[in-house]
Amino acid sequence: MTWRLYGSLPHSVSMPDSPSAEGERFLAVDREMDRASSGPVWLKDPRIAGCFIDTLFTAGEKWGLFELCAWVVMSNHVHVLLKPHKPLREVTRAVKKTSARQANVVLGRTGLPFWQDESYDHWVRDGKEFDRIVRYIEWNPVRAGLVESVEQWQWSSAASQYQEGQVGNLPHGPGAQS
Repeated sequence: MTWRLYGSLPHSVSMPDSPSAEGERFLAVDREMDRASSGPVWLKDPRIAGCFIDTLFTAGEKWGLFELCAWVVMSNHVHVLLKPHKPLREVTRAVKKTSARQANVVLGRTGLPFWQDESYDHWVRDGKEFDRIVRYIEWNPVRAGLVESVEQWQWSSAASQYQEGQVGNLPHGPGAQS
């Protein structure tokens, strides 16, 4: 799943509107968003990224909404690979609503949207596709030129501190279970 900050979708990416072009359109928009040349970049703030990550772990581990497999927080969007235990609309609503409320408190914002209403989701069909999506998610900061290796990006399931369970108030990392 991909969730984007409100107002962060680039206007410059246009592609044909056909089902076969959906994957290409997603990649083009994602590359443009990695550049973060316009719109809000609140997720660059470690406090805001932390709000999202805390919510993600709470929703998966305490609320039992999903099994978390891979994730990355970029400046204006997040990618999450999960195995849902509840309908996706319920998962999305819970994570976006809770993380938005927490982030807006930190930012001193009230009554303003935090996340885009839309999201992008894709069902994983087999183990090969699962592995490809994990790589896509965890390599996102490397492809964007933000770090040289996946382990260097602090806000990712690939970061060693999450895998070792040594981050702030998070009880333990998600692992990459299939």
